[in-house]
Amino acid sequence: MRILIVEDEIHLAEAIVQILNKNNYTVDAVHDGEAGLDNASTGIYDLIILDIMLPKMDGITILKKIRNQGIKTPVMLLTARGEISDKVIGLDSGADDYLPKPFATEELLARIRAMLRRNSEVLVDGNLKFGDIELNTSILMLIRGDKQVKLTLKESELLEFLMMRKSMASSKELIIEKIWGFDSEVEHNHVEVYISFLRKKLAFVNSEVTINTVRGIGYVLGVKE
Repeated sequence: MRILIVEDEIHLAEAIVQILNKNNYTVDAVHDGEAGLDNASTGIYDLIILDIMLPKMDGITILKKIRNQGIKTPVMLLTARGEISDKVIGLDSGADDYLPKPFATEELLARIRAMLRRNSEVLVDGNLKFGDIELNTSILMLIRGDKQVKLTLKESELLEFLMMRKSMASSKELIIEKIWGFDSEVEHNHVEVYISFLRKKLAFVNSEVTINTVRGIGYVLGVKE
């Protein structure tokens, strides 16, 4: 899962990044509204944590703009302003949740998990499921029946992305943007290497799930007939 943090209090943003990284989330952080809008508009994030009071552009304006663009990424407003009116304005503008500062780490993580669950139809009992496999993103484990194999963080993120996309093919460009970031210098052969790693691990657990190459488009998950 890739999360964007838009927060101008740099120490707080860095603390949240550390917390989320320790919980196996991939995180990007920016510190003003214009950068927040630029990043959020890419559509590559699974969740956005957005402060309301920001330099250059406030969080409510960012929220309205990305919703007008058709971006449905779940948004959590994170702000020191705790008045009911601010909460109502944020939710009416398209926010999915609202967490006033200061907050407990456990509550932040619980709210993130809840938002991601609501946004995913394939999340069952904390695991992602497709065909005969389960992916536990918390411990980076690929499971089929009584067999399991450990994944690297990037392998887990890539498999999770393909599982979330279900029957939709994903181009190498989209995979790079989603897994490594839109400003990454990762090349297409890097994706091919990780696809190869995942295929070998699917074979190791004797899964019927396949990663199929769609010529000229990209990759899509399937199940052997």
